[in-house]
Amino acid sequence: MADRRLHRHQRGDQFRLTALGGLAALSLDALTSVAYGPESIVLVLITAGSAAVSWTLPVTMMITGLLAVLVLSYRQVIAAHPDGGGAYAVAKTDLGRWPALLAAASLVVDYVLTVAVSLAAGAASLASAFPILNGHLLLVTLVGLGVLTAINLVGVAESAKVLMGPTIVFVAATVAVIVVGLSRSHPVAVIGDEPGPPNITAVVGILLLLRAFAAGCSSLTGVEAIANAVPSFRTPAVKRAQHTELALGALLGALLIGMGLLIDHFHTVPRGNVTVLAQLTAGAFGTGWAFYLANLSVVVVLALAANTSFGGLPVLLSLLAKDHRVPHAFGMRSERPVFRYGVAALAVLAAIVLTIVRADTHRLLPVFAIGVFIGFTLSQAGLVRHWRRLREPGWVWRAGLNGFGAILTAVAGVVLLIEKFHEGAWLLLIIIPALLFLFDRTERYYRGIAKQLRMGRVPPKPESSSPALVLVPVVTISTTTELALEAAMRMGGEVRAVAAAIEPGSTKKLSSQWKIWNPGVPLTVLPCPNRSLIATLVGYVRKMSDEGHHVTVLLVQVDTPRWWQTILHNPRGPFLAAALRTRTDAVVATLTVHLH
Repeated sequence: MADRRLHRHQRGDQFRLTALGGLAALSLDALTSVAYGPESIVLVLITAGSAAVSWTLPVTMMITGLLAVLVLSYRQVIAAHPDGGGAYAVAKTDLGRWPALLAAASLVVDYVLTVAVSLAAGAASLASAFPILNGHLLLVTLVGLGVLTAINLVGVAESAKVLMGPTIVFVAATVAVIVVGLSRSHPVAVIGDEPGPPNITAVVGILLLLRAFAAGCSSLTGVEAIANAVPSFRTPAVKRAQHTELALGALLGALLIGMGLLIDHFHTVPRGNVTVLAQLTAGAFGTGWAFYLANLSVVVVLALAANTSFGGLPVLLSLLAKDHRVPHAFGMRSERPVFRYGVAALAVLAAIVLTIVRADTHRLLPVFAIGVFIGFTLSQAGLVRHWRRLREPGWVWRAGLNGFGAILTAVAGVVLLIEKFHEGAWLLLIIIPALLFLFDRTERYYRGIAKQLRMGRVPPKPESSSPALVLVPVVTISTTTELALEAAMRMGGEVRAVAAAIEPGSTKKLSSQWKIWNPGVPLTVLPCPNRSLIATLVGYVRKMSDEGHHVTVLLVQVDTPRWWQTILHNPRGPFLAAALRTRTDAVVATLTVHLH
């Protein structure tokens, strides 16, 4: 296994993404948004009556126009920031510290909710085909999350190979639904509970259309994932990522327009216990095998759509770790190469969110979409300043394009925040500031540590005037005692064996045996009136340090051949080591003795 891992590490670039692999691994969140984005538009328009649903296509065209702006913008983000990070990288470079922290917070929320929304929508689609699952949506989502986490711990490039087949099937099935559906004069089958009389609470006007536009912009989530994960691509990473971004925009735009046309063609309105996409599928194919195949393909890719977060959030966290804004462990790659701490953190947070909302997609979408718009707006606003600063040929139209996109996404985000405030969007007013506080405090902590340790400065030459003293705690004479003394003598300096007189009889016997053995190392018996080995040894180490000795304590640790055998050994070693590290200035060394 070790040889295989080393071989993989040496072939590292082969475990990164091609353009086609990137489309499968990083674009599923955006592509599968056709399962809930158009439905979000219909749910807003239906409040003005069933006739208002005919506005679905015009609203979809507006969203597709914004999609085109975003795709062009993020191609520029990829070129300007090839290290990944998306909105965070742009804001940090062009807007300053606090906008960068805001972008990072919004991206973290976006990535976590991408996983939750994708899995919840997948469970809803599965229940549309198999109604018996309606009461078990949370269990379905958690199982999908567990499988996806395991795949990504193997490595994103290998998971891309796993995702390729389902992605092709999903896209082909969705295109088939659109083409076949548009060729029908009327739906082949109608599924779902009969809708009651519409509860008309609005009229068609600019505000309603803005609300529908904002709700439908959930279809744009995931457009930024490719820009956030540029380092995951093979060389040349920038070109491959740009090609993938363009392919994503073209494919997603075609699917959204096709869905809008089909909703208008079938006059589809929301019905109970089924999704709008499931209704369109039944209208195109009926309820035979093609219906179940199409729905199952949607379920599979919605479950796998969360892979965009597993590809993007660990990279973002690694950038934040490099900037000292999250724990440095998030910047560590494993040999796959995978940011495993980021993958694990994402899985835990997504599981918590799914459990809280009981896998209800519509409870997640308000917070989800607003978080996305924050990142969109900051990213494009940052590029406006970027082009103004560089003033390269063509900078005016580039800045104008990004500025126009920033205004559109800002307006959509504000409208959605106002309209969905009481439906859960208010949570962002707590979550985002909490993340900003966390990032800020973490950075302050690392700055304080760097100042205290004088990191970045050339220190004076180390002094070695203090005499070295190596202490070896012993309880009995055995092979481990012999090995410990040999190791201590190889370390240099004076070596002493120390024993605490907890039980006078045992200590007297040890002293007698020591004289007979005569290993060439003196045994010091420490008085122990409180009968505590830890307190006695800590006190002695402090005394030796006060006398000017540079103290090293060598502890013996036994490694058993089977994990369960560890509990059969005395665990005082780790407690003693912890006490010495926290309560003294001694160097604590460990000698591992392997048992067979």
